[in-house]
Amino acid sequence: MPNRSFRGVVRGIRVLIAVLITLAGLIGILLPALEESAQAQSAESGNQQPKVLLVRLDGAIDGVSSQFIERGLDRAEEKDFQLVVLMLNTPGGLLDATRDIIESILVSEIPIAVYVAPDGAQAASAGTFVGAAAHILAMAPTTNIGAASVVGVDGGDLPDTLSRKASQDAAAFIRSIAETRGRNVSALEETVLSAKAYSASEAVELGIADLIAVDYDSLLEQLDGYPVDINGETVELAISGAVTSQIDLSLLERVLTFISNPNIAFLLVSLGGLGVIVELWNPGLWVPGTLGVLFLVLGWAGVGQLPFSWAGVALILLSMLLFYLETTAPGIGYFGVAGTVTLILGGVFLVGFFGNPTFTGTDPVVNRWLLSIVGVSFGSLVLWFAWELRKSTRILLYESPTAAANIVGVSGVVSADLSPSGQVLVNGEIWSGEYGGDGDKNISAGTEVEVVSVDGIHLKVRPLRTETGTDNVSSKD
Repeated sequence: MPNRSFRGVVRGIRVLIAVLITLAGLIGILLPALEESAQAQSAESGNQQPKVLLVRLDGAIDGVSSQFIERGLDRAEEKDFQLVVLMLNTPGGLLDATRDIIESILVSEIPIAVYVAPDGAQAASAGTFVGAAAHILAMAPTTNIGAASVVGVDGGDLPDTLSRKASQDAAAFIRSIAETRGRNVSALEETVLSAKAYSASEAVELGIADLIAVDYDSLLEQLDGYPVDINGETVELAISGAVTSQIDLSLLERVLTFISNPNIAFLLVSLGGLGVIVELWNPGLWVPGTLGVLFLVLGWAGVGQLPFSWAGVALILLSMLLFYLETTAPGIGYFGVAGTVTLILGGVFLVGFFGNPTFTGTDPVVNRWLLSIVGVSFGSLVLWFAWELRKSTRILLYESPTAAANIVGVSGVVSADLSPSGQVLVNGEIWSGEYGGDGDKNISAGTEVEVVSVDGIHLKVRPLRTETGTDNVSSKD
């Protein structure tokens, strides 16, 4: 009963933890939406005051930040905001994500001002494209923009032919943006072809940026009455006394940002695979299997946010298969070693190995030290497992002294009358027995007998001859 009570308490705690985690996740996902709704209601209650939406991007541009900015622009259009301010501080980012952001900015019906801030911030590399695409580009006094050359995903130089193609493509892209927004074409082109960078004052003088604002309040003051071209029509911003609403990353977007780190994604996939393998080694342990599946889902979700290679994915899946085969062919070790090598190669090829063109500022590659640690750990575990299984095959199995081959011919004592069946004590163990001679005979308790044959746990015996030569048996009536 105590054991059952304890197991019931443990089971209840597990259920409670699962419920709390689920509720926390739901609250985290719904809270930003509730806050936005409250902010929107507050803005609408302000006697038709102008509304400005503030979106902050502080970090590398990737798939998650692209989705976040697109969500902010969609909300601005749905709630009829007069202006969107994208406060930008980025070292660069991925090419595909940058193109998605620029596409959303260029087709926006709401004026968008990119504000490179705070002091010391930068709109480097991919940020140059985003800033140039905005209707208005403002900068804090001690900020800079530029250095938008194209490199490999790992931050290294591309091969000559690929580098020329990627650079010319990016240069044409920024020229088209500059022409659309009326900015200095040649100065922006130099940021791609020569990795040129400009200070805030230089950017304004060259016609790259539109104005310098000390802080956010100063920016709104300068933008009030500022003319903006929206789809060929010039409109003046009327944002005097505007109410600012800010949109933040949701819990889901924060989680995706965390797991889309290449090291975290690879570690989650590796640990998830290990958990599933442990579950296969010891069926019935729900913890390794459950956590393994959870880590695999999170890991592959993170990989999906990166410029991954299918070759790396295939190698990692193959390594999991090889580890499983090691469990079905214990003691060989070949599949374990091959799985370890394949896992390391999968991590190398997963992201960044093939040098896909991107902008500087982000290096989505799996750390080589992490690869080494995971490889050594997995290899050691698998080799230890194979060694233990190999040792187990050398152990001599215990053979009972009462085995059939050893018990025939051994003497014992009848412990319960054999009439015709009863019990016999042989080598300290009680057996069922009966007379093994011709006919049906009764043997009384206490008579010494000899084992004639063994059938499972049943013995056939015959009495040992006495000194007078009689059998100490009686015929059955």
